[in-house]
Amino acid sequence: MKSIIILLSFSLFLLASCGEEEKTEAQIGQHTTIEVEEMVNAGSVAKGEVVDFKIAVKNTGDYPLVIADIKPACNCTVSEYDQAPIAAGETTIIKASIDTDAIGKGVVKKPITISANTRPSTTTVMLKATVID
Repeated sequence: MKSIIILLSFSLFLLASCGEEEKTEAQIGQHTTIEVEEMVNAGSVAKGEVVDFKIAVKNTGDYPLVIADIKPACNCTVSEYDQAPIAAGETTIIKASIDTDAIGKGVVKKPITISANTRPSTTTVMLKATVID
């Protein structure tokens, strides 16, 4: 009899804890949408200069945005980003840089790919600069 009461108590506890969870934490299977500029242009820069880019990424969906990874096109582009989930309606900044000493002169375009819980799961942003003497 005592074991039945313990089993019933445990079952009620499990049922009570199965309520709907809030949208403040990211969960597997939740997809959201983002708003981001497709191209960020730094304009004309001197050869040898390190060009810093700030890419604003806004979560325009209903669930937290989780950026899983950012892949630069080459070793001359370095990305830095907040790995915590971004709440719906909030914006985060991705920092990237191009060392123009490592590349040639003229117009330079370097893509970075953002992987997140969006559909499609990747978004590409083009970093652009015109390298002059």
